[in-house]
Amino acid sequence: MQTKRPHIIIFNPDEMRADSLAHLGANPAAITPFLDEFSATDAVSFSNAYCQNPVCVPSRCSFFTGLYPHVYGHRTMQHMLRAHEPSLFSELKDAGYYVWMNTRNDLVAGQIPGLFESHASEIYYGGDHPAPPGPVNKNYRGEPGDKNYYSHYEGALQTDENNINYSPDDAVVDAAINRLLNPVDEKPMCMFLGLSFPHTPYAVEEPYFSTIDRSKLPKRAGIGTNKPKIQQLLRQNMAMDEYTEDDWAEMRAVYLGMCMKIDAQFKRLCHVLKEAGIYDDCAIFFFSDHGDYTGDYGIPEKAQNTFEDCLTKVPLLIKPPKWIDLDAGITDSFAELIDFYATAMDFAGAEPSHDHFGKSLRPILANRNITQREYAFCEGGRMPWEKQASEYHAVAGANGTVPRASMYWPRQTAQSDDEAHAKGTMIRDKQYKYIQRSSGAHEFYDLKLDPLEEHNVIDNPQYATQIIRMKSDLLDWYQCTCDIVPLDYDARVTPEMMWMRVAHRCTPDMENAVKDMARTGMGPAVINAKITEMLKNKC
Repeated sequence: MQTKRPHIIIFNPDEMRADSLAHLGANPAAITPFLDEFSATDAVSFSNAYCQNPVCVPSRCSFFTGLYPHVYGHRTMQHMLRAHEPSLFSELKDAGYYVWMNTRNDLVAGQIPGLFESHASEIYYGGDHPAPPGPVNKNYRGEPGDKNYYSHYEGALQTDENNINYSPDDAVVDAAINRLLNPVDEKPMCMFLGLSFPHTPYAVEEPYFSTIDRSKLPKRAGIGTNKPKIQQLLRQNMAMDEYTEDDWAEMRAVYLGMCMKIDAQFKRLCHVLKEAGIYDDCAIFFFSDHGDYTGDYGIPEKAQNTFEDCLTKVPLLIKPPKWIDLDAGITDSFAELIDFYATAMDFAGAEPSHDHFGKSLRPILANRNITQREYAFCEGGRMPWEKQASEYHAVAGANGTVPRASMYWPRQTAQSDDEAHAKGTMIRDKQYKYIQRSSGAHEFYDLKLDPLEEHNVIDNPQYATQIIRMKSDLLDWYQCTCDIVPLDYDARVTPEMMWMRVAHRCTPDMENAVKDMARTGMGPAVINAKITEMLKNKC
């Protein structure tokens, strides 16, 4: 029986693919010993967890509200939560939680004074430590036209006199640990650690840089056939044709080294929770907002409207507080990141301030064989007229161009193409994936025969029946999730309107009472009934 509210600990690396977890068995080169142990003994690890958008801002706007990106148009990097939109943080704060977070925002609109601060009790801004040493190779990009110029690859990082590279992520973990050991009050805590690793640039220090065995890396996904136009433009703009398989292996190994460091940082946090005697009282969530190409399809980094598993399938591990039933280990039950919102609110005993589409994962935590979802959905991209949804137009500036020296020039320029950046939506089950696009070719993959999603078989007649079924189910999903109705009610008339409607049957001294009833949102029929009672009492 639940006797108290748990602390909610959210450990959120950025751009971490699900196959970077060693215990999921998809990548023999992955090394995540603590997360593997955590999953085996204290948590449930979801091998089929999916984000709702393959880039950070819309993904976070989704999993911190329990809403799909299309509900309020959160499909872009430049549209975040505004004043009328609550988040998990603001709702838990209102429910009596002490909300601590760092400034890895990508969630709340920064141009509105005080809005970001209103979602938290305390914000760790950082900046109180010297910058860490940079890459060993100072000229890691080379010159324009070189194969690494747009690769996002930096390689090995230097270490300081203490043989460490103390990053802003390290500072966030230490700041969180300090608050855990020195709580401000008796309130339960909601703690959000939004980390940068393993986000690009691909760079990590020793021992992580050299530990990954390059020979164990699995096959990369090839360029494939009938793939989205945006991928063609990214490869063209990045000009990485001279990259060898050894070059790609180095990038992939450094990325896995970054994930190793995430594992070590998470271990430090959990050990402190145990030392402080509050580990059993914590609900701990470990998940990433989306994945990373890391060389698949000949591309580094990510895209905003492509939906391969390397971008959409993410780590999701949940440790409930001690008093909630747990069947620790790996589950293949489907989960969406919007389910994180529902689960955290469930654990906290907090009532959402709006309808949402997440499902609490508590039943699966107690029994890993339970199935709650048949499908996972993900969406991104824009319509041709939505120039505000293109990164190119958002960052181009007064002269209408993106500087070619920017590491993001290839992606932002590719997004200026209306067809390449077309709106797309993914529906996926355990065998098939269908992607509908507003322009360009739709996509369909048989994931049992083609697990790397290299061959789009949308035109293969043997899949026609399955494609029709998934298109129909996609339409049903859109209809069920296209919007939400606020939980509160609006008055259909103003107090003045209401008084003018009923003044003829009221005495003058009743005016203020009638207007007060209208201000509460009471409907005309109820007010008229109240007036009848008031008049009877006057007789």
